[in-house]
Amino acid sequence: MLSPRVRRLVTEHPGLEIVHRCFALAPTPDAIVAIFGSRERGKREILEHWRAANRHDDERRIQPDLMAARPFDYPYSMPALRACKAAEFLGGQPAHWDMFDRVQAAHLTECRNIADDAVLRDCAVDIGLDPVAWERYYRSEAVARAVQDDLLRARQLGVHAVPTLVAEGRAVLSGAQPYPILERWVSELRRLRV
Repeated sequence: MLSPRVRRLVTEHPGLEIVHRCFALAPTPDAIVAIFGSRERGKREILEHWRAANRHDDERRIQPDLMAARPFDYPYSMPALRACKAAEFLGGQPAHWDMFDRVQAAHLTECRNIADDAVLRDCAVDIGLDPVAWERYYRSEAVARAVQDDLLRARQLGVHAVPTLVAEGRAVLSGAQPYPILERWVSELRRLRV
C-alpha cells in the first residue's frame, strides 16, 4: 500500500535512496496463534485490519473477502522475507523492492498463500529472476542470516509496525501515510541535514 507512494517520492526527490529491510509481524506459524489465540481468530482479526487498510489504499487493491474464502491458514512472514532477501542477493535493492511489491500483490490482491514456496517462486519468475538461482539463495544460510540481521536491526531501532520508514538511523515514520505527509517528512529531513 505504501510502496507506490514511496516510489513516487523517489521519482520526485532526486537523490533519495531507499533501502529495504525485512521485518516480521508473525515470523512463524505459531506466532499467529501466540498473538491471536488461534489461527482462525488470527485470520479473522488480520482481515479486519485489511478492511481498514483498504480504505486508505489509493487503488483499493486489498481483497479481504477473497482471503477469508481461501482454505489455507493466514500466511506467516518468514518465507516472504527470505524471498525478498533472495531477490536482493540476485539483483540488489531494486530486485528486493520489485519482489516485495510482487509478493504484496500475490498476498493482498490475489490472496495466494505467500508461505508456499511455489507461490514465491512464481513471484520471482514474474519479476524476471532466474528461478534456479533465486531458489538457491532462498534456501541459503546467507539469506537466512541476512534476514535475521535485518530483524535484529529493526528491534534495535524500535520498529514494531509495518510499514515503517527510518531515515538516518533515527527518524521514524510508521503507518501507511498519505503522500503529502511522506513528502513533508522527506522535505523536513533534508532541511535538517543542511
